[in-house]
Amino acid sequence: MKTIANGLILKGIELSPVKENIVIDDENKIIEISKDVQEGEIIDASGKIVCPRFINAHTHIGDSIIKDEGDGLSLSEIVKPPTGIKHLALESASDEELVEGMKESMWDMYNYGTSHFIDYREGGLEGVKLLKKASKDIPITPIILGRDSCFYGDDPNYHQVKVSIRKLLKHADGIGLSGFGEIDTTVAEIICEKCEKAGKISSIHVAESESNQFESLEKTGKSEPQRAFDAGFNQIVHMTNPKNQDIVNLSKSNSSLTVCPRSNGALHVGIIPLYDILKTGVKPLIGSDNIMINRPNIFRELEFTLKIMKGLSKNYIAPQEILKMATTNLSINSSLSSKINKSYIGEGQNAELMIVNQKSDNPYLSLINRAEREDIVKII
Repeated sequence: MKTIANGLILKGIELSPVKENIVIDDENKIIEISKDVQEGEIIDASGKIVCPRFINAHTHIGDSIIKDEGDGLSLSEIVKPPTGIKHLALESASDEELVEGMKESMWDMYNYGTSHFIDYREGGLEGVKLLKKASKDIPITPIILGRDSCFYGDDPNYHQVKVSIRKLLKHADGIGLSGFGEIDTTVAEIICEKCEKAGKISSIHVAESESNQFESLEKTGKSEPQRAFDAGFNQIVHMTNPKNQDIVNLSKSNSSLTVCPRSNGALHVGIIPLYDILKTGVKPLIGSDNIMINRPNIFRELEFTLKIMKGLSKNYIAPQEILKMATTNLSINSSLSSKINKSYIGEGQNAELMIVNQKSDNPYLSLINRAEREDIVKII
């Protein structure tokens, strides 16, 4: 039993700042939050913020082996399968190199306060198994979305697609697809159906670039987000270049949105109109995307997002809403919350929190603007 005492707690789904104490039992469950209670070991959090640990909702951890390569190249030249420089590097790397690179990145995420990350795992079933091996002794939870090369192409073997999905879903938490530029609509529908039946996640990149949208509209008469909504994906990633109706349809869909603004900037594909999306009531998640492009530092992701979105929209965006994208928004995204065991600070929840030095009176901006790795004084 231990008590975190005298800290400013960001409590509940709304991250409400309260001066209370947290009692945690020996099974790491929060059993009481109140002003006066103190039991067991006392952890003094005076002058500090007690915040839920982060979820990095979109990563490609396999490309940890080629950090900062491809600068100046196009999105397709860098990451499009199977000939992007990322995929060529993954194919040529040894299992040992991949595992060591993934371990380094997971420890980096852990030390910056991340408890869970959703990874698009390349390499088919073996790629899924490699990440499981790499994460075995690291105190962080990967949510692994696999994929297989048989999903790609204009004339896929649907029987082979179904067999590969079945094998992947025995070991992975779902399927994560590169995009509609590499798969046909039937493959997308099969994947969504099989994932839904298995209670697992179906996810896809959409509208990352304007050219993706143009090609989709020219080929099918539908935008990439609309095709994802129609197929039934649990999670769409990016939507950097939506058509006007895409934002409305997102708010009416059952899909969760994950945004990756730093990656979009690095790949010069645009800036997502986040202010317009938030106005519809959508509660996005946030991810750092390819580790070859970005260090998976969620503090840096949040600061970039808050400031670039206010500058782009010329409107105020509350920092509390940006912090929720890395913490509690998952709990209200029904398409993902039932599939990912990630808690917030509340009685009966798992204790997944960090104690961070408070640098300013505004706790949200203190975390987003000021916090560095050395300001995290304890991770629980």
